[in-house]
Amino acid sequence: MAEQFDVIVIGAGPAGYHAAIRAAQLGMKTACIDAALGKDGKPALGGTCLRVGCIPSKALLDSSRQYWNLQHLFGEHGISVKDAKIDIGAMVGRKDKIVKQFTGGIAMLFKANKVTPYYGFGQLQPGNIVKVKQHDGTEVELKGTNVILAAGSDSIELPFAKFDGEAIVDNVGALDFTEVPKRLGVIGAGVIGLELGSVWKRLGSEVTVLEALPDFLAAADAEVAKTAAREFKKQGLDIRLGAKVSKTEVKGKGKNKTVEVTYTDAEGEKTLTVDKLLVAVGRRAASKGLLAEGTGVKLNERGVIEVDEHCHTGVDGVWAVGDCVRGPMLAHKGFEEGIAVAELIAGLPGHVNYDTIPWVIYTEPEIAWVGKTEQQLKAEGVAYKTGSFPFAALGRAVAMAEPAGFVKVIADAETDRVLGLHLVGVGVSELVHEGVLTMEFKGSADDLARICHAHPTLSESIHDAAMAVDKRAIHKAN
Repeated sequence: MAEQFDVIVIGAGPAGYHAAIRAAQLGMKTACIDAALGKDGKPALGGTCLRVGCIPSKALLDSSRQYWNLQHLFGEHGISVKDAKIDIGAMVGRKDKIVKQFTGGIAMLFKANKVTPYYGFGQLQPGNIVKVKQHDGTEVELKGTNVILAAGSDSIELPFAKFDGEAIVDNVGALDFTEVPKRLGVIGAGVIGLELGSVWKRLGSEVTVLEALPDFLAAADAEVAKTAAREFKKQGLDIRLGAKVSKTEVKGKGKNKTVEVTYTDAEGEKTLTVDKLLVAVGRRAASKGLLAEGTGVKLNERGVIEVDEHCHTGVDGVWAVGDCVRGPMLAHKGFEEGIAVAELIAGLPGHVNYDTIPWVIYTEPEIAWVGKTEQQLKAEGVAYKTGSFPFAALGRAVAMAEPAGFVKVIADAETDRVLGLHLVGVGVSELVHEGVLTMEFKGSADDLARICHAHPTLSESIHDAAMAVDKRAIHKAN
């Protein structure tokens, strides 16, 4: 007979583990099912984010940033180093240690909050029954008053560039290179392509990024994208826009393997030969095999689980959150959805404000934004005003030898309410939250301008940009 739970969560990634822990905190008997295994072959909770996404990529980004700064920035501080070397094995080992620490941390949190973990593949059956094929070969059935689907997402594989784990890789493979590839090709100039391309470029690889779209970072503010592209070019990152890949061919064997990439741009068909190829063209909902026949849960043509504004599937007691539903595939969006659904199940007013979800790209310089871009507001016919401030005029940024970038505040022309905050520069992954907080409380540009910011800090850039909205900036010409 199936064991009964108040809440069963399928998936222990960011959305799933937040949902499970919050449900347990609210007094509900909770189970969480996850199929992932770590490098050691043991269960590893945390989903893509903790195992092969957000956390490990940031570890490598920080290691590579230290190495790059050692060679390119320390001289400005009067610090000289000879014969700097990077031990790739040690760098990847550090990353693996961090991943193990955090995946193990979630297991401890499950234990502390009395969440029952099941390790294997969960499939929803009709009537809120969940079948779990466990890694030890056994199968168990669970019955949930509520089931939360949090299956996450997988890398999209191109039919003409199949992953082989060696020459052609996804983000997982690009986190585990054993040496710096002499030439790295990247298909896709999105978040993953830019971040991992940056890692290996800083470590000495010749990196070429092929992006099919004609515009660079079309989702970001156009001025921000232009500034970022200029800085990446200075760093030697070769980004080719309007480059549509049609074919790849792996040549050679063993360490002599290369990949010949055929693509077409405005000038016609071209080829690019690289030692490793990272395919980073996006991710798709990992809904395959998640649902048995007759559950009533609907998938759209892209395999995304259909839900309403409260993440309910329309089937009594069945919810879905995170990357496998609509909206941005961001860990923090999943966090909030998981918590909101657990609270809704408990009869509390769970809610997610999708208009104030921040976006961050952890390159150098960092790119971050929240709210609408100028392009979007123009298309919607919304009257707005802007104020911006460059890091080159910011005392703290110049003292850090990090003067690239700027901050832009966008406000409603009539009400002065902040509609967007767009940033490119050092530390903007932290600064963007001033915009999130202001927008969440429906604040104005004038509110930001009248809040005292410590001097000298990077956050002053937001203060000065807000003052510039009404042409009263002190540290720049209005």
